[in-house]
Amino acid sequence: MPGIDKLPIEETLEDSPQTRSLLGVFEEDAAAISSYYSQIFKAMQRIYDAQNELSAATHLTSKLLKDYEKQRFPLGGDDEVMSSTLQQFAKVIDELSSCHAVLSTQLADAMMFPITQFKERDLKEILTLKEVFQIASDDYDVAINRYSRLSKRKENEKVKAEVMEDVYTSRKKQHQTMMHYFTVLNTLQYKKKMTLLEPLLGYMQAQISFFKLGSENLTQQWEDFLTNIGTSVQNVRREMDSEGETMQQTILDMEQASDPLYMPDPDPNKIPVNRNLTRKAGYLNCRNKTGLVSSTWDRQYFFTQGGNLMSQSRGAVAGGLVLDIDNCSVMAVDCEDRRFCFQITSFDGKKVVILQADSRKDCEEWIATINNISKRIYLSENPEETAARVNQSALEAVTPSPSFQQRHESFRPNTQGRPRADRSGSQCSAGSESPALSSLSLDSLVAPDTPIQFDIISPVSEEHASQAKSGTQGRTNPFGEFEGSQSQESEDSILHQLFIVRFLGSMEVKTTENADVIYETMRQILAARAIHNVFRMTESHLLVTCDCLKLIDPQTQVTRLRFPLSSVVLCATHQENKRLFGFMLQTAGGRVDGRPATVCYVFESNNDGEKICDSVGLAQQIAIHSEMDRKATQKQRDLEKVKEKQKKEINKQKQIEKDLEEQSRLIAASSRPNPPTADGQVLVLSNSPSEDSEAGEEGQKKGESEA
Repeated sequence: MPGIDKLPIEETLEDSPQTRSLLGVFEEDAAAISSYYSQIFKAMQRIYDAQNELSAATHLTSKLLKDYEKQRFPLGGDDEVMSSTLQQFAKVIDELSSCHAVLSTQLADAMMFPITQFKERDLKEILTLKEVFQIASDDYDVAINRYSRLSKRKENEKVKAEVMEDVYTSRKKQHQTMMHYFTVLNTLQYKKKMTLLEPLLGYMQAQISFFKLGSENLTQQWEDFLTNIGTSVQNVRREMDSEGETMQQTILDMEQASDPLYMPDPDPNKIPVNRNLTRKAGYLNCRNKTGLVSSTWDRQYFFTQGGNLMSQSRGAVAGGLVLDIDNCSVMAVDCEDRRFCFQITSFDGKKVVILQADSRKDCEEWIATINNISKRIYLSENPEETAARVNQSALEAVTPSPSFQQRHESFRPNTQGRPRADRSGSQCSAGSESPALSSLSLDSLVAPDTPIQFDIISPVSEEHASQAKSGTQGRTNPFGEFEGSQSQESEDSILHQLFIVRFLGSMEVKTTENADVIYETMRQILAARAIHNVFRMTESHLLVTCDCLKLIDPQTQVTRLRFPLSSVVLCATHQENKRLFGFMLQTAGGRVDGRPATVCYVFESNNDGEKICDSVGLAQQIAIHSEMDRKATQKQRDLEKVKEKQKKEINKQKQIEKDLEEQSRLIAASSRPNPPTADGQVLVLSNSPSEDSEAGEEGQKKGESEA
């Protein structure tokens, strides 16, 4: 007999719309089988119940057998071998319609028992499993929707554990029920043939036995035919038993392999992320905006088809186009209260789709797959091998080599053929090299797995925080700028040079000893941008003054970042691409433990990067000279203050000596005798009225001093 159509048990865990559509076909086929076999059962029941109606019953059976080829079975409807076999049976039954009834016991054992077992056990089992599967599927949908709505900011670990356990239980129940349901439906394709052939065979054998195989209508040809049919039934039974064992083994293997997948967020150490995929399918939550600030999430089945991202609702016949992902960009995003979200932007930037995966592993695989498709790797002859090579090359580009000399020997600039720019008094020389450079390792320059910042997020100047805490000398405007002393310092600065730059990225480094740290940082940032398809760069105006470096928004003129010039320890340009430059900034207390942190910032400019480095070096020289002048002026002021203080002390001492001399003179004058007058009074003579006043004052002072 021809091959049997089967439901794929291996795809039950994925539960794709295609699988559901195929399941619907099998369910429709089961309904048709149930309807048709009910008629066969009634016909055979009539044979069994009424021997006197045997002729009519056999005639009806013959008629139904002839109508088999007219039945529209969704599966196996064009089985010519089965149709021809049933046609021959119908002919035999027509020839035996005039014979006597078969013994009821023979009919009960050989004809009624198989069809009754099929109707009462097998068909009812299918209906029961269908209801159980529907309930399990609904329970899983409720559990996964509840899990998708978990909040990440106000997450309760107990609630999260309960929700994840509910998802695990419902998903496992749905998977196991679906596998058993598929097995029963697959087995039905065998049983529908056996259940129809075995009763007929039993009926014919009972008839032959009843007539002792001596009937004129039963020739040797019919015996051979029946023997062949019996052999075919046995072959179908053996095939069914073998397939049943295979399906049972498949169920066991699938249960063992799928147990970790029942958890919505499996451990990535047990199930690693596959970044070499060029095709992927699965259920995702898609965000749909319903207003200016409101949105809804719809769960749909998404799959890639060539360079297109398709979606399909459960029960839909075909999928629809969501987005053309050729040359698109994809990245993980932080979206409201949802976890594991990623954003896909079309190549022209006009359409953005935000999707949510069920786990971090699934999210990373979707991002990697879309990245591979965006690079048109799926058009190659062997896409997965090509993706593996591309990813391996990208991984090697950002993985430090064991020897620093091996990594930088070919990239080190040839300093013998060109003169090095003299930047005396500044630490911005890009060509300085340490004698012990070959012995350094990359781990001493840039720590492994150091995060890279591709966009400008917040200011790094510590002066903003200190001024905000003190609350004096200035205020913060609505754009985040600080007004006050800083703006006054910028206006008083001697140097003002403006450059157009684009921010490429920044990352923390370990050392500031040489410019090779900046070269390595440039390489890692550029490689990371290529891997993650990050092409957008923030354009700013770089203002170089004697006090600081400022990144200014060209549209709003708002200061995005401010770097104190005293914190810039090194500046250098790329060895080959002179438009790339970077500088290292050392901040006090940048880490959690309070130790200073060194961050390297990398930019791309429209001009030569060496001009910017020269400008920074000039600003540092001016700042140094200004500091020296300020210190000299302050020293001169301090000397003048000391001289003035000494002069005041000398004048005060002279005044004291003068007062003492005057006091001595007055005391001597008062000790001389005065001549008496005529009335016996003594007349005190003085040289002048001023002497009297002075003497009075001196006496008063003396009295006060004595008191």
